[in-house]
Amino acid sequence: MNNSMPTTDAVYQPAEDSYLLQEYVKEYAFGRVLDMGTGSGIQALTALKRTNVKEVVAVDIDEEAVRRLQQGIKEQRLRKIKVIKSDLFDRVEGHFNLIIFNPPYLPQDEGIEDQAIYGGKKGWEVIGRFLQEVSAHLFADGKVLLLFSSLTHRDKVDERLSYHLLDFELLGQKKLSFEELFVYVVVKSGVLRELEAKGIEKVNYLTHGKRGNVFTGILDKNKLRKTHLSTNRHSYLHNIVKVAIKVQRPESEAPLDEEAKWLVMVNEKGIGPRLLFSGKGYVVYEFVEGEYLVTWIQNQSKETIRKVLDNLLKQCFALDILGINKEEMHHPVKHIIIDKNHHSVMLDFERCYKTDNPKNVTQFIDFICRLRPELQKKEFSFTVEELRGAAGRYKKERSIPSFEEVRALLG
Repeated sequence: MNNSMPTTDAVYQPAEDSYLLQEYVKEYAFGRVLDMGTGSGIQALTALKRTNVKEVVAVDIDEEAVRRLQQGIKEQRLRKIKVIKSDLFDRVEGHFNLIIFNPPYLPQDEGIEDQAIYGGKKGWEVIGRFLQEVSAHLFADGKVLLLFSSLTHRDKVDERLSYHLLDFELLGQKKLSFEELFVYVVVKSGVLRELEAKGIEKVNYLTHGKRGNVFTGILDKNKLRKTHLSTNRHSYLHNIVKVAIKVQRPESEAPLDEEAKWLVMVNEKGIGPRLLFSGKGYVVYEFVEGEYLVTWIQNQSKETIRKVLDNLLKQCFALDILGINKEEMHHPVKHIIIDKNHHSVMLDFERCYKTDNPKNVTQFIDFICRLRPELQKKEFSFTVEELRGAAGRYKKERSIPSFEEVRALLG
């Protein structure tokens, strides 16, 4: 069996990168193997030689590459291998024990189009697209062999891998005259495996905080149903939920299970995003679609704003009664989301602590005072002196009458 089929100039021909990757394919190929961007087929055919490989699927977006590889397979009467024309995973089905990817990784040269070698404007964009979907086609204990170049910017590749909760290790590297080649073995992180086992798919990086990185995902509760009864379409769609996943950053010493504990407590009062579940180093709650409070205010009426601010004050009062200090309520710019139905949701409870002197109401009043220029445009008439005076009386008494005095000033 040849390790590659005859090629044309349109088909990427084996070179130093191919041969470097091939050495690791010989070592890691087993079970069901996917060769993404197969080109000449060198990696697919190398994997096919391994006795512990059950099936090889070779994929390429180039029609000529697919045709020539199919022709060679037919001529050599090879079994356990099929070739698919597909843009990455578009037409790929099932899961694999090993996925091989020698992507186009060079930064785009202006005016030259060659999808076999150029990986996008910066060189890593095709790798980024691949990483968005790879986990959905990889068995829980599966591996990815990924080759790329120093011209692709290694730090960007590392970043993209972490954005999808993938762990990686450098297997080998080779210096050439104008670049250095790297081969990574990539696996699902322990957190990702646990999330997927609980029905979460399509994990993508969203943002980062002081203690944790935040990802989004899709929770398909239908896959967790222990029943064979049919489900109507409305019920099926209702069970597909967008979630936020906060994962503890390696350098953070504060465990995220503390935030899960606080969410359980405040959820009982209708406060915070709905906690779904948590595990070691991560918390999963329903994703809240909406706008940050300050941005939201700009396009709302006085009455709508008043109702939302009043509701937020009630939430702060409920936290005060519980003896929980949330922190950051004096500047909750990114800690309050207003959804399309004008419901306000507080985020980030990781800094909460129990205290006999909670300051949620007084801190939020301080924030409202600093919002006064924007609120004046909406015809709010309170003065800072009035509001701070009422806040001072509330601070001393923390009573329902003193709280109602604060609320009345926003009316």
